[in-house]
Amino acid sequence: MTDIAKNLRDLQQQIAQMARQHGRDPAQIQLLAVSKTKPAADIRAAFAAGQRQFGENYLQEALEKISALADLAIEWHYIGRIQSNKTRPIAEHFAWVHGLDSLKHAQRLSEQRPDSLPPLNLCLQVNLSGEASKGGVAPEQLLALAQAIAPLPRLHLRGLMTLPAAETDFARQRQPFRRLAELKQELCAQGLALDCLSMGMSADMEAAIAEGSSILRIGTALFGERDRA
Repeated sequence: MTDIAKNLRDLQQQIAQMARQHGRDPAQIQLLAVSKTKPAADIRAAFAAGQRQFGENYLQEALEKISALADLAIEWHYIGRIQSNKTRPIAEHFAWVHGLDSLKHAQRLSEQRPDSLPPLNLCLQVNLSGEASKGGVAPEQLLALAQAIAPLPRLHLRGLMTLPAAETDFARQRQPFRRLAELKQELCAQGLALDCLSMGMSADMEAAIAEGSSILRIGTALFGERDRA
């Protein structure tokens, strides 16, 4: 068994255990393997071990991997910052987008999504910490943005995503995830049919599971430390 296969098996067991500990059904929690900076061979190894969903942050790197791994039935998720000149390849090559925070970008994705593909699944990124260095819509602007994006053709607004400030205390880790879950409930109460919370990474996945995460974005715990230039 490769290291990646063992890591994947261990992760699946940890997620299931954490889910049961917090009264969750493990089947309702998806592991998204964040493979940015990792070679295509690592993705192929994870796929061979049963992983099917992979997330990439850097578009050019992602497109190269998508081409190199075209023989595999991978579901690709884009979780990086979106720029207007990059919406077409995102619309053409990905099944999910996790970092959307702009109506303009949503409109471009809608226009550029090929009719031959299923609707592009979207999670709106919410900036709960107010950090200028991070993308995301402010909570008070979320409802208006969601209501504007939901009717757009060839898109499927699925839920919310957040990237909270790093925190080691478990109780404090839970706070932004709880707030995101509350925002999802508020949007659902306004008639938006959301079913997804994209939250939690390697260092805070238990807190995210405890607060209702449906997609965990896991990189380090699966592939090891990120390769840096």
